[in-house]
Amino acid sequence: MNKHVPHGPYEKFIKRPLDFLLALCGIIVLSPVMIVTAVLVRFKLGSPVLFRQPRPGKDEKVFNLYKFRTMTDEKDAQGNLLPDEDRLPAFGKKLRSTSLDELPEFFNILKGDMSFIGPRPLLVKYLPLYNEEQKHRHDVRPGLTGWAQVNGRNLLSWEDRFEKDVYYVRNISFLFDLKIIFRTVAVVFDHSGITSGTDATMEAFTGTKPKEE
Repeated sequence: MNKHVPHGPYEKFIKRPLDFLLALCGIIVLSPVMIVTAVLVRFKLGSPVLFRQPRPGKDEKVFNLYKFRTMTDEKDAQGNLLPDEDRLPAFGKKLRSTSLDELPEFFNILKGDMSFIGPRPLLVKYLPLYNEEQKHRHDVRPGLTGWAQVNGRNLLSWEDRFEKDVYYVRNISFLFDLKIIFRTVAVVFDHSGITSGTDATMEAFTGTKPKEE
């Protein structure tokens, strides 16, 4: 697998410092929204307010992703967590549809775990399942939003999603990032693609079958 080499001055010198400055400004400006959201999450869903989960980042380095929790901890009679759709109340759906649950990721961006634009960080357990082409999604920092998120979000198949992730990695530019930001705003206000159509979130990735000759 060929190592990704940053191309152009934007990716080499501007993207990361710009991410840091925007994340810092975002945290300051949106701190009242974050505080109110945290209080509502605590009141409606309980504690902890923040959802923390290990996710692979650039070069598959694992970091802790921060989000506001959107699901309850309801369990069945045997003590097992109920399915996602049964633990996702109306308030949690609202947080997801408005993307307010993503705001704590600004701190991940500030730390350098993430970028504003890039492939979304997925589960660590998926790492062994990627084919050689799909692994290139980890050549760059994962993003708060990305090319796949503005082209169907969770409604895309895993293969289409990864194809768009890799396309972004190979075509990073300031204008491309700007395009994704504007389209992200439209998607958030449209509340589209939050579910996969058959589940409350996204069906688990189980690997891509090799194409038949």
